[in-house]
Amino acid sequence: MQVKNKKIDEELFLKERQEVLKSWSTGKEVDINEAVEFHKNMPENKIMVYKLIDAKNNNKTLIQPRAGVALVEAHIDLLEFLLEKGEADLLPTTIDSYTRQNQYQEAEQGIKESYETRRSMLNGFPAVNYGVKGCRKIIEAIDAPVEVRHGTPDARLLAEITLAGGFTDFEGGAISYNIPYAKKVSLEDTIQYWQYVDRLVGYYYEHSIKINREPFGPLTGTLVPPAISHSVAILEALLAVRQGVKYVSLGYGQNGNLIQDIAAIQSLKELAEKYICDEGYHDIEITTVFHQWMGGFPQDEAKAFAVISWGATASALSKATKVIVKSPHEALGIPTKEANASGLKTTKQIINMLRDQSIEQTKNMDIEREIIMEETNAILTKVKELGDGDWAVGIVRAFEAGVLDIPFAPSQYNSGKILPARDNKGAVRFLNTGNLPFDNKIKDFHADKLKERGFYEERDVSFQMVVDDIYAISKGMLVGRPK
Repeated sequence: MQVKNKKIDEELFLKERQEVLKSWSTGKEVDINEAVEFHKNMPENKIMVYKLIDAKNNNKTLIQPRAGVALVEAHIDLLEFLLEKGEADLLPTTIDSYTRQNQYQEAEQGIKESYETRRSMLNGFPAVNYGVKGCRKIIEAIDAPVEVRHGTPDARLLAEITLAGGFTDFEGGAISYNIPYAKKVSLEDTIQYWQYVDRLVGYYYEHSIKINREPFGPLTGTLVPPAISHSVAILEALLAVRQGVKYVSLGYGQNGNLIQDIAAIQSLKELAEKYICDEGYHDIEITTVFHQWMGGFPQDEAKAFAVISWGATASALSKATKVIVKSPHEALGIPTKEANASGLKTTKQIINMLRDQSIEQTKNMDIEREIIMEETNAILTKVKELGDGDWAVGIVRAFEAGVLDIPFAPSQYNSGKILPARDNKGAVRFLNTGNLPFDNKIKDFHADKLKERGFYEERDVSFQMVVDDIYAISKGMLVGRPK
């Protein structure tokens, strides 16, 4: 076992940086001292941390889209359109698939073809290929904070270039950008890669630069029970703060049952604060991210807007710090900028209408919070036990034992034994708990909830429910009822 939840020694970190920066030609543009000065001269309205803390303190939910194209000027035009016409509060730079796999030569070819065709031949922005200078063009042109969103198991060079380029928020983590995304990448490797990324963010903080870190909450985005995503988010936060990260945004992917979704956001923040404080960190700023529905969408635009509106409602009533917004073209592929802006404006309208409203705490909401917290505590307690007190070691051993398990993930390091399904009211439950460390009380709770649905639908509780639920929203329902 090579990994340890230990802060990387500065001398070793700086030595590894030299090797990372040599892995592609644009790495030579990175001068971290110059980058620190660039960040210090940025106005506060371009720094993510300030926007998030202001929103948290003033009961606001900020909106942010996903967006990224191959050419710098086209990407700037896209972000400006989403800022002005879509009324976005925060902006992304979504990275292309080649860069996510560290295939920079292929990304270079995509840039060339995009210039030739005058349209994006990549599904995102190839930041590594453009280097610090290309990233700076974006940051200097856009009058809002911009986050790097990607899906990269090894994001060390991407982090170096984008942070030096002026981005003030970096998404992902050792689990969330490995297990749901890759098949053969080991957790030992990604933990070390992401310890480097977090150490880099911590290094900037040591030089007075505030950069936010955001673990990817939805994971596979398919019926992920809250306790699973909560456990991963908190574990990635614990690894991050050990490396010196001070600002973390923890995410959750909408499941569709309003009571469960609100309880999930409430419990996520409470649990994260507890575990981070228990490790002795009392100066960490925690914000929350609500991801609108990540599963299948209806092809009909009117129906797609209804799904977006439901996500906007849940994010507003849960008081999440920000919401990641979908577009009405979600079922059709990469959205047009107009469709992307439409999703944003729909979400903004609902958030504005609900900002001063809240849902009273009910018995059902208390039950949801309690079960989510019990399940998350059970998982995290076992992870720490397996790691003999070391969270990094515990993560690796927990996946080996199935104590951590993500539904529908492609990784060979994931057990894949748990199965989620909706109960009769649409909340996501466990049909099969696999090797999760749950007691009989928790298991019986889920079994009883699914039996209620089976009785209502006059069918046995089975895997068919899982299949039906995966396709339900795209077919116009929340719960996959038999015809």
